[in-house]
Amino acid sequence: MIVLSASNLTKVYGTDVIIQNVDFHVNDGDRIGLVGRNGAGKTTLLNMITGELSPDEGQLFIPNNLRIGYLKQRDQFNPEGTVMGEIQAIFVPLKNLEEEIARTADQVANNPHDERLLHKLDDLQQEYDKRGGYTYKSEITGILNSMAFGPDFYDKKISSLSGGERTRLALAALLLEKPDLLILDEPTNHLDIGTLKWLEQYLSSYRGSIIIVSHDRYFLDRSVNRIFEIEHHKLRSYEGNYTAFAEKKRQIREAEMRAYNNQQREIARQEEMIRKMKERGTEKLAKRAQSREKRLDALERLDRPEGNEGRMKIQFQQDFQSGNDVLITENLSKSFGYGTNRRQLFAGVDMDIKRGEKICIVGKNGVGKTTLLKILLEELAPDSGRVKIGHNVTFGYYDQGQQLLNPRNTVLEEMKETYRLYTDTHMRGLLGRFLFKNDDVFLTVGDLSGGEKARLALLKLMLGGANTLLLDEPTNHMDIESKEVFEEALSEFPGTAIIVSHDRYFLQRIPDRILELSEEGVIEYLGKYDYYMEKKEEIQSGKRYLESMNQTAGDRFDESETVISAEERRRLNKKAEAEERRKNRQKQALEQEMADLEEEMSSVETQMCDENNSGDYELLAELGTRLEELKAKHDQVFEEWMMLEEEI
Repeated sequence: MIVLSASNLTKVYGTDVIIQNVDFHVNDGDRIGLVGRNGAGKTTLLNMITGELSPDEGQLFIPNNLRIGYLKQRDQFNPEGTVMGEIQAIFVPLKNLEEEIARTADQVANNPHDERLLHKLDDLQQEYDKRGGYTYKSEITGILNSMAFGPDFYDKKISSLSGGERTRLALAALLLEKPDLLILDEPTNHLDIGTLKWLEQYLSSYRGSIIIVSHDRYFLDRSVNRIFEIEHHKLRSYEGNYTAFAEKKRQIREAEMRAYNNQQREIARQEEMIRKMKERGTEKLAKRAQSREKRLDALERLDRPEGNEGRMKIQFQQDFQSGNDVLITENLSKSFGYGTNRRQLFAGVDMDIKRGEKICIVGKNGVGKTTLLKILLEELAPDSGRVKIGHNVTFGYYDQGQQLLNPRNTVLEEMKETYRLYTDTHMRGLLGRFLFKNDDVFLTVGDLSGGEKARLALLKLMLGGANTLLLDEPTNHMDIESKEVFEEALSEFPGTAIIVSHDRYFLQRIPDRILELSEEGVIEYLGKYDYYMEKKEEIQSGKRYLESMNQTAGDRFDESETVISAEERRRLNKKAEAEERRKNRQKQALEQEMADLEEEMSSVETQMCDENNSGDYELLAELGTRLEELKAKHDQVFEEWMMLEEEI
C-alpha cells in the first residue's frame, strides 16, 4: 500500500533550482535511505513532505490520517524543561485517559449496578490498552536507558545538555511517539557504537515506514531496503541497501557513458562519410549524402551523462618525518567534579604509538575520548600518569565542534589569518579544491553548514604539514562522497593518525589498531571493525557462559559440595566459544550464498525483461527454468540459515 507519493515536485530559490520534476512513492513498511551531496536538496524535500515548505510546482499526496514524525538536526525542546518532563509531555493524552478511567472507576464503585458506567469503564480500559497505556512507562525507561539517559538525567534541564545529548533525547522522544512515517535527518550523529547497534535493531522491527537521511554507510546497509538519491536536481530510486545502490549506480553510469560514446563515434563516422560523398561531387553521391544527413538529423541524440560534480581534493603531507616512537602514555587517569559529584572518566591508560600507524579510539559517549586527545596535545593535564612525545613530533588537531574556527571571519580571512604567505589568488585556488568557489570565499564562517565547516577545518589541517594528526570525529557532517575522498587521503598519508570515531564504515577501512577506551583503561584490538566486534563478542560470550555455569553450579550444589573446577570451567568455556564461532562462520557463509543467489536471480530477471530477448522463446524458457532453480536453492539455504539463527 502506498502511504505517500509525489508528482513533478519542483522547488526553486531565486535562480537556484533545488529539485525539479521529482516523482516518487513510499510504500507501507518501506525503509528508505535518502542520499546526496550536502546542499543537494535532501532537507528541502523532507520539509515539503512534512508541510513546512510548499513546492513551487507539482503535488504531494499524503493521507489525512498519516502521522509523520520528523527528527530534525535541531530540536524544538523547551530549554527550561527537564529530560523526563519533555518525554512525559508526549503521553499527556494517555495521562488524561488514566485520570478519566480513575474518575469512572470511582463512579462505578458508588453505582456498581449502573451498566452504562460499566460499559464506559470497559471501553476506556480497552482504549488505554490499545494505545499502550500499560507499557508506555517501561518503554520510556527502556528507550531513555538505550540512549544513555539514566535516572540521574531525568531532572536535568534541557539547557544543561550538550548538543549530542539533545540529539539523542530528540530521537528517543520520536521513537516513543511511534508515527506512521518516521523521518530521521542524520540520526547517527552523536551516537556511540553500542547505541547505533541498538537503533538498527529497533528500526528493523519498526511497524511504520521510515525515511532516513544519513551519511553513515554502515547504518544504511543495515537499516534500509531502498535508496532515493538526489543528484543534479533529480531523484532516482534504487532497490536494496547502500552497497547495492553504489554498485547499481556505477553500472548505470558506465552503461550510459558507453551508449553515449558509441553514438558519438557513429555520428562522427556518418558525418565523415557525408563529407567524403560531397567532396566527390557526383549527383548520385550527393543524393546519398543528402539521405544520410536526413537520417542523422532525425536521430534521437543521447545527452552526455552528467558526471560527478566537483569532488573535494585532499592530500595530507608532512613537512618532516617524526621519530619511530610517536606517543607513549603510562597509567593516565582523568576525573571531573569534586567531592560526591566527582566522576572518573578513565584510569590506567597505557598506549604505545609508532610512526605511520593509523589508530582509532572508540568507546561509549562520556568516557572521555575527546579529553584523552586534549591530554595528548598537552592542552589538559592528567590526574595521574604521564605522556611522552617522541622526537620531531608535530601535531595537527581536528576539533569535531570546529571551535577552532573564528565565526566572524569570512572563509578567505580565516585561511589568510593562519597562512599569511599565500597570495589571495593561490588561496582561492586551494579553497576551490575544497569546493569554496567564486563568492563562497566571502561567506562568514558562522553562516556555513556543518559540512562546509568540516571542509574548511580539513583544509587548514592539510596545509599545516603536521606529521601526527589527532582527529575527533572527522567524518561527522561530511556527505558520503567527501568521506570517501577523506578516507583515501588519510590512507595515503605517510605520517601517524590517531582518530576518535564511531563511523563503522570508516573503522572498517582505516585503522591498523582499534583502542577501546573505558573507565578501567584501554583494550587493544589488532585489526579493523569486524575483527574488533568479533573479539568483543567472544569476550562477552565467555562472560555469559561463565555466569551461566556459576549459576548452574549454585543451583545444583550447596556450599558443602564440590563445584566445578576452574580448569574444567575454562575447558568448557573454550569449547562453547569454538562452537559459537563455528556457527557464526557457517551463518556468514549462508548469508553470502543467499546474497550471491539473489544477485543471480536479479540478473536472470533483467534478461527476461530485456526487450531484445522478447522474441527468443528458447532463451526465455532457459531463463525461466534457471530462475526456478535459483529460487528453490535460495529457499533451501534460507531454511538452513533460519535453523542456525534459532540455535544461536
